[in-house]
Amino acid sequence: MPELSRFYGISIKIEVNDHNPPHFHAIHGGARVTVHINDLVVRGHRFPVRASRLVREWARLHQEELLAAWERAQNGEPPGKIDPLP
Repeated sequence: MPELSRFYGISIKIEVNDHNPPHFHAIHGGARVTVHINDLVVRGHRFPVRASRLVREWARLHQEELLAAWERAQNGEPPGKIDPLP
């Protein structure tokens, strides 16, 4: 699964040819969640609250880029990279 971004110990990944709705995966330590790109809803368990807030903040800043990365991945192309949080 290609990595789009990495910040504060959080890895953001998107799977090539994945199922709808458009989403990405956030991984922090052993915890993993799925975030829907259109509404930024976080789905998953045991993800640290602070990490969840950081992921939503990052996604809100890069929502259009995330949708473009999703489209590229659905077409079998590399999704590319997105800047991390500062």
